[in-house]
Amino acid sequence: MVFDARRAKALEAGAHIIVDEAPGLRLVASNTRKTWTYQFKSPVDGRMRQVAIGQWPALSFAAALGKWDELRQQRDTGQDPVKPSKPGLAAVRRTRSREQEEYLVSHLLDEYLEGHVKRNRKPKGYAETVRLLSPKYTESIRGLPPVAVKRVHAFELLEALGARAPVLAKSLRTELGAAWNYALEAGRIPKETPNWWKQILRGKLRSKGHIVAGVHQGWQRRVLDDKEVATLIRFLPNFSQMIEDLLTLYLWTGARGAEIVQMEAGEISQETDGWWWTVPVDKLKTGRHDLGVNFRVPLVGRALTVVRRRMELYQSGYLFRPVNPSARSPHVEQKILGVATYWVRPEVSNHRVSADRVKQLHIKSWSPHDLRRTVKATLASLGCSDAVSEAVLGHMPPGVVGVHQRHTYDKERRLWLTLLSEHWEGLAAQ
Repeated sequence: MVFDARRAKALEAGAHIIVDEAPGLRLVASNTRKTWTYQFKSPVDGRMRQVAIGQWPALSFAAALGKWDELRQQRDTGQDPVKPSKPGLAAVRRTRSREQEEYLVSHLLDEYLEGHVKRNRKPKGYAETVRLLSPKYTESIRGLPPVAVKRVHAFELLEALGARAPVLAKSLRTELGAAWNYALEAGRIPKETPNWWKQILRGKLRSKGHIVAGVHQGWQRRVLDDKEVATLIRFLPNFSQMIEDLLTLYLWTGARGAEIVQMEAGEISQETDGWWWTVPVDKLKTGRHDLGVNFRVPLVGRALTVVRRRMELYQSGYLFRPVNPSARSPHVEQKILGVATYWVRPEVSNHRVSADRVKQLHIKSWSPHDLRRTVKATLASLGCSDAVSEAVLGHMPPGVVGVHQRHTYDKERRLWLTLLSEHWEGLAAQ
């Protein structure tokens, strides 16, 4: 692309600009500076190298082009601009050569984690990626140079993991593919190095569904019918107060579990048309998108009762706090919902715990996230338009619609969540 000073000024840490008219010339942004660099293939040993030219804007685009041209001419005459020419630096040359030879997959993964994942993901996402790329799952390739990783290595690693945990294998495949791309972009491995992770087992690592009594139940998108929702609502008091409140908010707001467990008192406000919960965009799944906005959730019926009661317990900070004060997270984790609802299934409580210890919820196997789909389906059955129900769930409109559609749907959300609340109460009273 043609160099644009305004785009360069807005460049975020970890990003870079490629100058089309000067192959290999890039402006790379870090947390503190923006550096002109020249990336090239060494005519001496064929390795990809990168040399810093100077800092922008102290070194202008025109000046950077001049320096780039000098370095390019050196390369074209068979010289390596990075290799030192002074005899006294022979030891440095040998050290650098050894470092290049010893660059392993373990180094590639560490650089990807620190240079990309840590900068661009939330702490929880970063921690999960560290676990995914740990030796537990990548031991078979960590000691190899990236260029030595062949199709057979990638296939055997993913096939073995996919046989027992296909969803985990799919996530690992995605992260390894991204790590290889990062190393290619950074010039850490030759640009002709194949990225096998992007090519093998595409579409073949699919979930077999959750396991009950040792048997995979298959993958399905579950929606609870009215009778099942009524049974669930009447059963809610059998859970702990924490679980009852969280599941109530699932049903009465349609919000994601990750957003509900992170609810804070400062996000709750009473406005002219009623109470609102405003989820900051940086907490949202859609927060990574440039067009992401805060998620506005009207609080009506039992949702408002739950929130006001919890605000009496905690006037500030998170409203759902761990029972154990020494817990690592200041708010409860979303997984406690899956655990709580798992242990009340009849097929589980009959085999794993005595019936007198756990009351049974007689509903076909379901998960807390199914309640979002249930909210969507129920709103449709009540006559709610697809655009409004998508807004209720906090989904971004796809494609060009998402770019131009900036209506907030606040009035419509309040109207339909009020009707949904009345519908749930009617079911519970039957």
